[in-house]
Amino acid sequence: MKIVIPGGTGQVGGVLTRALRAAGHDVVIISRSAGVRWDGHTLGRWAEQIDGADVVINLAGRSVSCRYTAENLRQMMRSRIDSARVVGEAIAKADNPPAVWLQMSTATIYAHRFDAANDEETGVIGGREPDVPGYWAYSVEIAKRWEAELDEADTPGTRKVALRSAMVMSPDRGGVFDYLSWLARLGLGGPVAGGRQYVSWIHDDDFVRAVALLIREPIAGPVNLAAPGPVPQREFMRDLRQAWNVPVGLPATRWMAGLGAFALRTDTELLLKSRRVVPGRLTEAGFEFHFPNWREAAQNLAERRR
Repeated sequence: MKIVIPGGTGQVGGVLTRALRAAGHDVVIISRSAGVRWDGHTLGRWAEQIDGADVVINLAGRSVSCRYTAENLRQMMRSRIDSARVVGEAIAKADNPPAVWLQMSTATIYAHRFDAANDEETGVIGGREPDVPGYWAYSVEIAKRWEAELDEADTPGTRKVALRSAMVMSPDRGGVFDYLSWLARLGLGGPVAGGRQYVSWIHDDDFVRAVALLIREPIAGPVNLAAPGPVPQREFMRDLRQAWNVPVGLPATRWMAGLGAFALRTDTELLLKSRRVVPGRLTEAGFEFHFPNWREAAQNLAERRR
């Protein structure tokens, strides 16, 4: 198959590209910096790659690993909305449109909660939770508008799936597992603000296999790409420390997490929001996770990184 991946130069794009090419597919990357070039918001020659392609997987959007300033949040919003809109325009104009459009979304769309897990049918969309920073609602709004561009695109011949992805864990340098492992190996991987907040994640092997299932099966709409075992942050970091044979992780209060996030040019929402997300639709489709539990996943990832 010919698979086109706008925004495919990041960690997730690298994971998918390696696996899809290894499986014998023709993968075309569209980005600002490599492969076929685009600007992310206007039609151009790049759209010729979509005409006749079998699958489009749109991963484009500004990284969330940054300070959540007003300007950065606006850039996150615009980069996601614009890229989804223009990919939809390219598909709509294609003489031979792709059969499938997988559009990246995020598990952040769900509410910050501890009481129950969020699946696609009964999950609570966030934005109105009490006692959380106001700008967390903006992150949810970004996700909602991202998916709205997918829903509103006039592409009747193309099946559309919103990938509500949790953190994709791979041993690649610069990815989230690399960053968290660095903290753990420094002895800083303890509970943050008590560590009750849930962490949702998915192993890169399962992420790739789930994408393959969504390409071949007639599933449309939002799909949670997350392992069935989200865990509280204190347990998540404990298992990660064990994978690296680090016995102790220093705890951090909320204000300490704020200082650390400031120093690392990221934001505390990534540490403090409770993302308790489970894969309802994947489970219904019969998907079997190779790594349903974080402890085994962390061990595997650490061994591969070594």
